[in-house]
Amino acid sequence: MFPILPANSAAADSGNDEGIFGFGTTGASLTGVTNLVSNAGVVASDTAAVGTAKGYLAATEYGGDKGIFGFGHDGSSIAETNLVSNAGVVASDTAGVGTARYNLAATSYGGDKGIFGFGNDGSVTGVTNLVSNTGVVASDVSAVGTARYGPAACGYGDDKGIFGYGFDGGSRVSITNLVSNVGVVASDQAATTGTAREALAACSFGDDKGIFGYGWPNPATAVTNLVSNTGVVAADTAGVGTARANLAACEYGTDKGIFGFGAGPVSMTNLVSNAGVVATDTAGVGTARYYLGACSFN
Repeated sequence: MFPILPANSAAADSGNDEGIFGFGTTGASLTGVTNLVSNAGVVASDTAAVGTAKGYLAATEYGGDKGIFGFGHDGSSIAETNLVSNAGVVASDTAGVGTARYNLAATSYGGDKGIFGFGNDGSVTGVTNLVSNTGVVASDVSAVGTARYGPAACGYGDDKGIFGYGFDGGSRVSITNLVSNVGVVASDQAATTGTAREALAACSFGDDKGIFGYGWPNPATAVTNLVSNTGVVAADTAGVGTARANLAACEYGTDKGIFGFGAGPVSMTNLVSNAGVVATDTAGVGTARYYLGACSFN
């Protein structure tokens, strides 16, 4: 049996036109199904699974127009990855590099690269793994910042990223860590705002900004926090849509975002405008699930 612990989803880089939700658990079993998101934010029906069914993973863009799902839990902690082509086709498993872990986050940086970070490897960790512009995952980089699991991450400022929130082993936190355009993770930001929580999601929007949303401060919430193009996190915006945790988010339409799925399980989605405004629930399409990942492509 896999443990019931919060997971994360993943982040986006400006400019990609479509998205993909993938993997997760229905509550009864793990799955590998995926659902494509059109450039109008319409979620497609299930695409049959490719690769090992798993949950508690993360995903990010790389190469400017492709994506990668990575790490997670398939009954035990794993480090395997699955590349996503610029047509949204998921590849079979690639053997893992780096510390096997789950409940981590991922974001793009540098315009065409990605980074996986934090998670649970049996205890909270802060290690990161860079992803090249050809989708190759590098070995562990030593932790910077507070070790935690259940954070979220997204791109901002065109070529940088941010990890935020999570559970540090003792409490939920509102800590953030900026990622430079060369993939260097900064120490904890001292003045992070917003509700401390875990099991939230994040994506970019508006070409150079980001948004954290939903999550588990106990009980679940729908609050969001905007991220400026300089990486400054804003105070809570009142929640729109169904409060939930263990969901995923990605960019679509080059400058908009989408939160989707989550604990319940549910398959509903909430669109994010290019001004960072979250819309009410859209009826779900695809297998209801949580502990999934998402990224943009194309």
